[in-house]
Amino acid sequence: MKVFDGIKGVSVLGSTGSIGRNTLEVIRKHPQRFKVISLAAGRNIRLLKEQIDEFRPAFVSVADKETALELKKAVSAPVEIGVGIEGATLAATYEGVDITLSAISGAAGLVPTMAAVKAGIDIALANKETLVLAGSLVMEEAAKRGVKILPVDSEHSAVFQSLSGHRSEDVKRIILTASGGPFLNSPIERLETVTREEALKHPKWNMGEKISIDSATLINKGLEVIEARWLFDVPPEKISVIIHPQSIVHSMVEYKDSSIVAQMSCPDMKGPIAYALAYPERIESGTPPLNLFNLKLDFIEPDFKRFPCLGLAFDALKSGGTTPTVLNAADEVAVGMFLKKRLHFTGIYKIIAEVMSKYSPREITSIEDVLEADRWARETALSLINESSPGLKA
Repeated sequence: MKVFDGIKGVSVLGSTGSIGRNTLEVIRKHPQRFKVISLAAGRNIRLLKEQIDEFRPAFVSVADKETALELKKAVSAPVEIGVGIEGATLAATYEGVDITLSAISGAAGLVPTMAAVKAGIDIALANKETLVLAGSLVMEEAAKRGVKILPVDSEHSAVFQSLSGHRSEDVKRIILTASGGPFLNSPIERLETVTREEALKHPKWNMGEKISIDSATLINKGLEVIEARWLFDVPPEKISVIIHPQSIVHSMVEYKDSSIVAQMSCPDMKGPIAYALAYPERIESGTPPLNLFNLKLDFIEPDFKRFPCLGLAFDALKSGGTTPTVLNAADEVAVGMFLKKRLHFTGIYKIIAEVMSKYSPREITSIEDVLEADRWARETALSLINESSPGLKA
């Protein structure tokens, strides 16, 4: 139900993160088109208060009760406050929401995003884990309810745009591009001693900590391969990854006649966000124009010895069932331990590989199957790290 005629009601899940902030910047440029109905964030009270003061949402959700109490004392604007997954789910489905921008980091984004789909609300999807964990369930539910899943990841937005106007049966392959992260040209033996600070210095994108580390290991591209499989309904063998350090070509689609359609722009998340929010229209996003006269475009085949996590993601996709869930959960735990300096950079791969080796994949019949696999993988990964296996603990 629309509360504001002619204006699209928006819920932003992960409003204080990088994608959330960029989303609100796009909305700020178009007050006549969009109205913020609800926000979900973690514990960044200062920034969330600023967002509440500016955008006046009817509902916000935070991580826990303590943060909710602090927020209640800090804000003077009339706003309902929720907590945890339940609060984020209410934010995603709040009355008046026409589109939910799902940008909560990690597996935590699955439940509220699925709730929005079941409520018939379109999704601007920046949380790749939603499809990594439960792609078959989410896409089946979206089709049943006539819900649009509009990609916000720059790579998937590029594929989405490159597929427009073409027949799906003519697609030869989808080519996802990757920057290669900060260690593309580092000696492989040097990766053992990579520091937290070095891994967080992405050469092209300004992102949150978790996705920055995932980009450094290239597992983020593996997760995007899994996401693309469900989002575009293509088999794994029709998805390729190529290193493109300049991050100008965001991804490509190759067709049967050997034509390749690509989408290019400056590396700026506001472009795909604006496209998803306004689809099928295009609006001013704030992305700077591309200078075609200074373009230098390199394309490099990925080295699976340098980026073994990418290979694990392809293995998980081929294994199917709940294996991608296990891959993702083990990665979230391992990256968290690396950021806390409890794990070597190369230990991230070792933990994920060991967790996957201990797992027997199961068919996904419900969200409960996904959540159980997620729980098992997290507990197993933590147990392995706490056992201080040789070469794993920093």
